[in-house]
Amino acid sequence: MTTEKQNQTFFRYRDNCLQAVSGGVVNEYPVQLIVNGREIATLIGSPHDLRFLVAGFLRLQGFVSMLSDFEMFSVCEEFGSANVRIKGELPERLKPVLTSGCGAGISFSMPNTNSNAPVTVRDAQLVLPSQIFGLMEELAKRADQYRSHGGIHSAAIGRGGRLILYAEDLGRHNTFDRIAGEALFKGINMAGAELVTSGRVSTEMVAKATLMDIKLIASRTSPTDMAVKLCDQAGICLVGYVRGGSFTVYSHPELIEPFPSENKIEGVTGVILAGGSSSRMGRNKALMVVDGEPIIARSYRVLADLFHEVIIVTNTPEEYDFLPCRKVADIYPGAGSIAGLQAGLTASSTERIFVAACDMPYLSPDLIRFLCEGDDGSEAVVPLNSEGLREPLHAVYNRSLLGSIQEAIDKGDKSILNLLDKVRTKQLPGDMFSCIPGAPESFRNINTMKEYENITVQQ
Repeated sequence: MTTEKQNQTFFRYRDNCLQAVSGGVVNEYPVQLIVNGREIATLIGSPHDLRFLVAGFLRLQGFVSMLSDFEMFSVCEEFGSANVRIKGELPERLKPVLTSGCGAGISFSMPNTNSNAPVTVRDAQLVLPSQIFGLMEELAKRADQYRSHGGIHSAAIGRGGRLILYAEDLGRHNTFDRIAGEALFKGINMAGAELVTSGRVSTEMVAKATLMDIKLIASRTSPTDMAVKLCDQAGICLVGYVRGGSFTVYSHPELIEPFPSENKIEGVTGVILAGGSSSRMGRNKALMVVDGEPIIARSYRVLADLFHEVIIVTNTPEEYDFLPCRKVADIYPGAGSIAGLQAGLTASSTERIFVAACDMPYLSPDLIRFLCEGDDGSEAVVPLNSEGLREPLHAVYNRSLLGSIQEAIDKGDKSILNLLDKVRTKQLPGDMFSCIPGAPESFRNINTMKEYENITVQQ
């Protein structure tokens, strides 16, 4: 078995924003232990020398004392199972193993996290970096106050950066149990709360946090690779190495607010449509570089400064894993931009969305603000360019359109312009925003290599 760390894309919070970084995490490996035909435990540990882990566990449990006590010893690393036959008989009822939860944890029944359930973060309240730092600071203060000697782990839950419950124990897993127990006695609902811990985050800890309906786990140290995977499946934002004004986000970075919240547009979500085939260009337009930066990264930066949430609609999310926002797929792949509009409206936590195509490198923040101002009941707010033509992929849309969009898709009509003719559309002529700096350039997009070359020549 290889124990080599595979590099992945995570996000480092530094200088008031999330920055994509590449790195690895500690491997965690579960081994199902079957003795004399009975499954007796799941050992969770590092993936090296698994035969030693299995044999040592059985020896310390008193099931064997020498190698000759084994009649069969088979460890299948590929499937994570150990099948052992020993000379002695197992007790009819096995006594549960007590563990501090440090190092290799032992579990006879791992909590079910329902990892196959669809992940949704639509209604989740964003967590500010300052709130994460505040909770971790409070955790350290409580630990200093109550701890009289070393070797104790601590954990706490809070909301909006305010600590609610604190626990400490010899075992890092046990601190989660203590918090869950105290919340039960006190009638505290932990759904949507943040959890901070002093120890490494493992799968068992994530499973427990999932059962508590925690939305964010933050640690002073690192998570394991399986913990990262489980958090990604469960919709939990996982944060590690919270120290010195920075931290690393391992899953669901869209739950972190990477930019200051002042002056953001309320009630609107920024959506970038990146589902096109780029057939005329022959390559992915969103990833083409303008002024030293991929076009979609430029668009994301502008929208992240304007909106509390940015969503990228794409059927190839792996191409944009360097951007710390949610990626959603078309509900009807192949139905064109109207399907992207439908996906963005469905995924948004707000009633209105601002939509931009992924090939617009010069988005004007002031023009976008102008388009988003007020809500007069229109289902769409669409600007007209200098030629008097509508710009449907630089416009504001309301969720009330979803029924009309579904009807159009069912009829095979992929045209957003046709949709705009049938709904309450507010069209804004160019003279209404001609005084806004950069407004005409905001509509500029790139469809052909010649158009791209014209832009790069001007740089």
